[in-house]
Amino acid sequence: MAFCPNCGSQVNGRFCPNCGSDIGATPAAGAGAGTGYPPPPATPLAAPGLTDNVAGALCYLFGFITGIIFLVLSPYNRNRLVRFHAFQSIFATVALFVVEIVLGIFSLMTGMLHMWALMGIVWLVFRLAVFIGWLYMMYATYNNKKIVLPVVGPLAEKQA
Repeated sequence: MAFCPNCGSQVNGRFCPNCGSDIGATPAAGAGAGTGYPPPPATPLAAPGLTDNVAGALCYLFGFITGIIFLVLSPYNRNRLVRFHAFQSIFATVALFVVEIVLGIFSLMTGMLHMWALMGIVWLVFRLAVFIGWLYMMYATYNNKKIVLPVVGPLAEKQA
C-alpha cells in the first residue's frame, strides 16, 4: 500500500487522488520520506466564515430574524461590530413595526374623512423610504461604513 509523500493519503496508482502529485517524484522536504511510515495527514483548513462587513450587511437582510440569528451564531456573537448591526437591525424593525401601527391607526381615522387617496400616497412614500433605507444600510455596511440610526443606533451601541 503506497502513500503520497506530499499529503499522506493512500494512493492506488501513479498520481495522488488528493493532491495530484506524482508518486514517482521525489517527496517534499520533511514529509517523512524514507522512514517507511506515511507522513502525518495534513491538518484541514478551518472554515473561512464571513468577514465583518458581510456579516453586518446580512444582519439587515430579513430584519429582526437575521439580527437574532447573528446574535446566536458562535463566531459572530462575540464580534462587537456584528453585534451592533444585529441589535440595530432588531431595534429598527421593531421601531418600523410601531410606526406602521401608528400610521395604520391614522389611516383609519382619515378614512372616515374620505381621504383614502392621500393616505395611499403617504403609505407609498413611507414604504419606498423604508425600502431605500434598507438597501442603503446593507450597502453602507458592506462597504465598511458604520451608520448609526437616530433613535435605535445609540441603543444598539449600548447593547453591543
